[in-house]
Amino acid sequence: MSDPRLPDPRLPDPRLPDPHVSGPRRTGSRLPDPGRSDHRRLGRELGLFGGDPLIGAGLPYLLPDGAAVRHVLEEYVREVERRAGYRHVCSPVLGKRELYELSGHWEHYRDDMFPPMRVGGEDLVLRPSLCPHHALIYASRARSHRELPLRLAELGGMYRAELSGVLGGLSRVRAIQLNDGHLFCAPDQVAGELRGALELIRRVHADLGLKPARYRLSLPGEGAKYAGSPEDWARSAELLAEALAGFDFERAPGEAAFYGPKIDVQVADRAGREWTLSTVQVDFHQPERFGLEYTGPDGRAHRPVLVHRSILGSLERVLAQLIEDHGGAFPPWLAPVQVTVFPVGDAEFPAAATLSEQCLDAGLRCEVVPADRGSLAARIRGHRLVPYQAVLGPRETEEGLVAVRLRDGRRPDPVPAGEFLAEVLARVGARGGQLWR
Repeated sequence: MSDPRLPDPRLPDPRLPDPHVSGPRRTGSRLPDPGRSDHRRLGRELGLFGGDPLIGAGLPYLLPDGAAVRHVLEEYVREVERRAGYRHVCSPVLGKRELYELSGHWEHYRDDMFPPMRVGGEDLVLRPSLCPHHALIYASRARSHRELPLRLAELGGMYRAELSGVLGGLSRVRAIQLNDGHLFCAPDQVAGELRGALELIRRVHADLGLKPARYRLSLPGEGAKYAGSPEDWARSAELLAEALAGFDFERAPGEAAFYGPKIDVQVADRAGREWTLSTVQVDFHQPERFGLEYTGPDGRAHRPVLVHRSILGSLERVLAQLIEDHGGAFPPWLAPVQVTVFPVGDAEFPAAATLSEQCLDAGLRCEVVPADRGSLAARIRGHRLVPYQAVLGPRETEEGLVAVRLRDGRRPDPVPAGEFLAEVLARVGARGGQLWR
């Protein structure tokens, strides 16, 4: 069986040559240098993701370690949203063509959508966006002003027919898992919801160690065809500019969505290329198209305003950014494997299994690397990106201690197993980069 940590020679995309691939491989205990590699190379070397021509370009798969990081991100952002008053929904990745005609996507965005599939006499389309489904969820029953703002969120799939020449690694793909959210609110609530969304983005980016390159106010360009009235566009742009007060931002004509201006939070990869990660948008167009209403305090029907926001953006793109920012050496709370336990010999294996079980019961991602997989030094080198390495020899096993090796090379004094577990849990719970007290 092949070692999943070794590069898979099938993975490089021949249409996207990687200038780093021909360089020498690193050996020994040195950590990868993120300044010399982009996430495509690191993803192959560290067994995080891959691809196959039989699946198709722009359709990467995540290997177990990459999937572990993604699952942590999913659980984290759901909890952050739940605490911020969001209700989570699940919606299908398909919709009838008529749905996208109603939303305006078919008129304005059709070239970026996959072609319809004829099924049972109907044309079904892979969705390019989640907002039409969420609009229908809002419209599924009568709404009162007392329910507003209604914050709906979903980690859902969407699909874009990107041209082959622009695809690359995880940064630009055709199948996207988006951390999406839609806030249906009264007009006087829009400003507060925009500020709340931006603060949530800032908090999540801080937890992940992401540093935006810039904030961009994306506005319509000259001559392009946009949906909605000029008056609504002007109102949307004004609201977004007010929400950005206190932020250093730039105006970018021609970068708006077809239904409204937006705030784009830009990040830069190691090659200096900018990517849009998080977004906030104000939309007067789709509530009008879908006939969305709520009953106001006056007992009359009113039109809500729709705020689109994505805190993490696509999980693929944020994972690419994290791989590059950390060089594969993820902070303890994000690491695919947080603890590896090394029994020095076969006699220590039962104690190693017990410690591993304690880690797993505490919610940590832990693996035992038994003695039959090589010398202790070789096993440690093979897991050098794991934040915590617990070595159990005869003395440690007899005295209930753990000899700790940290990823940064430090070796704290041996500690009781309970103290080791408590310290690791404290570092993981802090969501920072510090490994030890």
